[in-house]
Amino acid sequence: MHLHIDSLRWKPPHMHLTPEVYEAAARRHPDLAAKLTVTFSWDSEDFEKHMRTANILFAQRFPKETLAAVAPNLKWLNVPSAGVEYLMPLDWLPEDVIFTNNSGTHGPRAAESVTMAVMMLNSGMPQLLANQRACKWEQVHGTVLAGKTAAVVGFGSLGRSSAQALRNFGVRIRAVRRNPAPDPDADAVFGMDGLHTALKDADFLIVAAPLTKETRGMIGAGELDCLKRGAGVVNVGRGPIVDYDALRARLESGRLGGAFLDVFEPEPLPADSPLWTTRNLIVTPHVSSDDPANYLPRALDIFFENLGRMLKGEKMANVIDRSLGY
Repeated sequence: MHLHIDSLRWKPPHMHLTPEVYEAAARRHPDLAAKLTVTFSWDSEDFEKHMRTANILFAQRFPKETLAAVAPNLKWLNVPSAGVEYLMPLDWLPEDVIFTNNSGTHGPRAAESVTMAVMMLNSGMPQLLANQRACKWEQVHGTVLAGKTAAVVGFGSLGRSSAQALRNFGVRIRAVRRNPAPDPDADAVFGMDGLHTALKDADFLIVAAPLTKETRGMIGAGELDCLKRGAGVVNVGRGPIVDYDALRARLESGRLGGAFLDVFEPEPLPADSPLWTTRNLIVTPHVSSDDPANYLPRALDIFFENLGRMLKGEKMANVIDRSLGY
């Protein structure tokens, strides 16, 4: 089978899938790698030439509008990202092409970032940092995490990993997801119609959902007001899921105690955005989930595991539901 890999020069180096990075993964999966002929390109250079015979495309951004015409043998598209909103709608993708993402790549790093964020919010660290910059000595005391409640909106790889990590500190987890079936990693599970119940008097809100037409703007003023007074908000999902204007107002008034935001729209966050100077808000530049040392190795391991399933005719992991957008 012909696998074509395309990388983007403008992406950070840890997302450059070079022949050297691929070969290291191929040595971990020699039997599966032996079934592939692999070509590489940058920024879709000579895209049509490669796609004439490609059966599998491993790429993030490419000339999608012409894909059906130039890739007659394509069977599988795998993107090296968890979110796929930038490729929606999928009217350009042939119905018989399997579409997968690299969900699972980000979980370990995201779990540590969310744990750090919750601990910082729980300890009043945003206010302590502001006091430091103002040369102000004011004691801000925090209590232990055990016994507190976190509502985790989105219970895929990011949300589940974060919940597992926080439960180690005695945090109670309320999961919010499309399927509200009981889950061993949550103390309670709610469907989307139970969002307000899940948020009611929660100490922390963790947003880890993908961006879809259903999740865009789902956390607004009403949802934020369900949280306990002084609660903390963490967003490692996508910026447009949360109404940041409503969040800012509640941070400035003291209704909410703090927030840790890693995702925005647009990105980079403009220098004149009021979020930079909002009270008790920590801004990080979309770095909560990527582990430069392990990002592509993990993504390639997931790819090879899926290749094995495909060759055996088994159900593949991380297949995108075209109607749901994730």
